[in-house]
Amino acid sequence: MAARHDIEAERELWDTYAHSTRQDVYASDPTFRWTQYTGHGPGPELLGAARSVLEVGCGTGRALAHLAGLGVKAKGVDLSPVMVAQTTERWGPLGVEFVCAEVLAYLTEAPETFDAVYSVFGAVWFTDPVKLLPLIASHLNPGGVLVFSQPPPIPGAYGPQGMYKGGFAGRALYTYRYSYTPRKWQSLLLRAGFQEAEVRVWEAPERGHIGTLIGRATVA
Repeated sequence: MAARHDIEAERELWDTYAHSTRQDVYASDPTFRWTQYTGHGPGPELLGAARSVLEVGCGTGRALAHLAGLGVKAKGVDLSPVMVAQTTERWGPLGVEFVCAEVLAYLTEAPETFDAVYSVFGAVWFTDPVKLLPLIASHLNPGGVLVFSQPPPIPGAYGPQGMYKGGFAGRALYTYRYSYTPRKWQSLLLRAGFQEAEVRVWEAPERGHIGTLIGRATVA
C-alpha cells in the first residue's frame, strides 16, 4: 500500500532541514559522491557521457554544481523553497537551474528530457517508486540512465518507512523513506520500463559500518 503524504507538512520538514544546513557547505567547493563517506565509492562516471542531468531531491546542490563545472547542463528539483533559494543564490551563477516543486507533480507536467536523472540520498529514497520510476523513465533520452544511492534496508524492514522530524515531541512533521533489497529494486526498475538495471550494496570503508545501496538503470 502506498504511503499517504501531507505535502505541505513535508515541505515544512525540509524547510527546517534547509535552515539547519551549515553555511560551510556553501562556502566549500562543489563535490560529487554517491556514498556518505568522503573519498569513498564511485563518482559521476556512473552517469556515463550525460550532457544534461536532472537531480531529483537535489538538497544543497553541490553535486549539480560539480557537474556544471564539467560543462554539463544541470537542473535540480527540490520540495523546499528555502533550500532552492539558498542553492540558487550559491550555485545559480555557475549555470545550475533549481526548481521548487514536488517531484511527482514536476515530472508529470515538465516537457523536457535528460541524458541522466539521479538521486543522492534524495527523492528516489523518499518517493513511492511505483509512481516515481515510470515518470523518470519517460523523461530520459534514448539510452539515458537513472542512478540513485541511499542506505541499504534494515533486514526485514522493507517498503515505506515512516520518519518523524527531530525526535518525538512537537508538531507531527514526518516523511517516508522507501527501502527495498537490491533484487526488489531491480524488479521495480524493470517493471517501470527500464531495459537494464543493476543494484548493489557498496560496502563501507570500515568493516561493519553502514554501506550504500547504489542502483543504475538504462532505457532503450
